[in-house]
Amino acid sequence: MNNDAGWLAAEMLARHGIDTIFTLSGGHLFPLYDGCVRHEQRLVDVRHEQTATFAAEGWAKVTRRVGVAALTAGPGVTNGVSAITGARMTGSPMLIVGGRAPQQRWGSGSLQELDHIPIVASVTKDAFTIPAAADVPGAIDRALVTAAEAHRGPVFVDVPLDAWGPADVDVPEATRPSNGQPPDPDAITAVATLVAESARPVLLVGADAYFARAEEPLRAFASDARVPVFANGLGRGMVPADDEVAFARARSVAFRDADLVLVAGSPLDFRLNFGRFGDAAVVHLTDSPAQVASHVDLAASSAGDIAATFDGLAERSATNPAHDDWLTSLRTVESERRAAEQVDLDADVSPIKPTRIYGELRARLARDAIVIGDGGDFVSYAGKLIDTYTPGCFLDPGPFGCLGTGMGYALAAGLAHPDRQVVVMLGDGALGFSLGDLDTLVRWGVNVVLIVGNNGIWGLEKHPMQLIFGYDVVAELTPGTRYDQVATALGAHGELVVDPADIGPALDRAFSTAGPSLVNVLTDPADAYPRSSNLG
Repeated sequence: MNNDAGWLAAEMLARHGIDTIFTLSGGHLFPLYDGCVRHEQRLVDVRHEQTATFAAEGWAKVTRRVGVAALTAGPGVTNGVSAITGARMTGSPMLIVGGRAPQQRWGSGSLQELDHIPIVASVTKDAFTIPAAADVPGAIDRALVTAAEAHRGPVFVDVPLDAWGPADVDVPEATRPSNGQPPDPDAITAVATLVAESARPVLLVGADAYFARAEEPLRAFASDARVPVFANGLGRGMVPADDEVAFARARSVAFRDADLVLVAGSPLDFRLNFGRFGDAAVVHLTDSPAQVASHVDLAASSAGDIAATFDGLAERSATNPAHDDWLTSLRTVESERRAAEQVDLDADVSPIKPTRIYGELRARLARDAIVIGDGGDFVSYAGKLIDTYTPGCFLDPGPFGCLGTGMGYALAAGLAHPDRQVVVMLGDGALGFSLGDLDTLVRWGVNVVLIVGNNGIWGLEKHPMQLIFGYDVVAELTPGTRYDQVATALGAHGELVVDPADIGPALDRAFSTAGPSLVNVLTDPADAYPRSSNLG
């Protein structure tokens, strides 16, 4: 069949179920756009390539399918590198299709001539150039499968401008990715034995377990074995926050007192004290052998399909009466700490305490609301105070910690789930990375509520620097900036809040308004999130 490469690429995307592509218009991609138009695929255009790429990752996070971004040659690709890197560190399945200067003139100085492959190779699972139109269907198929198979992550391909021409080639059926190799039954038995023999086990679940769709066997194992469950990032909601084995506030006590810590689908990185949990034995459950931690003396490990891993653990689970005592003790700590939070959640002080915003928000969130965090101190409160009941409903930047994710994630979440609440918690510093893409949310009519914790500083840097050096520098923003007026000028609903009593009514109006709304809350710059930081 003779078709141009743009049609061939779009056809292979369609065979993999891809119906939405995020992009910013660029001439090197015109043939791809034409192919997508002919396939009636949705081309979602943004104002900055970082937002297109974050949106592709956000799509992967809220759908558990491969997200796709198309970036024009040169600066289009380099503008997306931070988002690509974040996806690599989180393990988000993503395909980035880049434009590329024509190969027949390579080396002559064509517009935006840049060899992208060396730039992105270290932050992708695979990166390669598709040299000819006939190669496009097979290459796109390979790229999508590579992105979707464990360990998941971004794949980059670029197509030279003169390789988008016609080709007499049949488009093959889409290759279906696997969910990972079967785990070793002996390894599963060894882990189950450790759990049964432990008195105080703890389970921490992360993003890889989410992408493996492991929530049902995970819940079965934790419930049967009576193991308390904590979560990082996309692991949140795999066990609903109000389940009897779900915990959040007792995390420090659990990790301090545990005699066995199982970590499933998350690296043993700075978020988990690099795998050091006092005297506890450590078990690492991963989706592929390369992900098993090599810097920790592990009591056991398993590599393979994480859903199958939990199936195997559930089948082998044994009752240990000590586990119920452990759950009871942690529930006491959990309840006490939640009760102690209420004072701050209800704080009626001015300047506004950030926790009051979360107190008002929590009462208005549906169980399947998608909450997105893009910021430092202000968003740290979201991680602590927002409870998650449904998988894929809490999106943070992941271990890369890149600011600017919010607009892209919101765009993806709102388009993928138009009937659900989508809320973005933004620090005023983080908002500066992507404020222009509020226009994108308006143009696409995305129902999203953006809440800005506006304290006029880089709080995550200002307070620690004062503590360490006795002063701070390059940590100031303009106090009271009217981001709400920017929203209004761009066609969104915007409100300024300076009184804590007005937060709730402003949120009610935002949730009831079609399209994007921005609630700009002036918060106390003296408020510092209580943290213990480990930068490495």
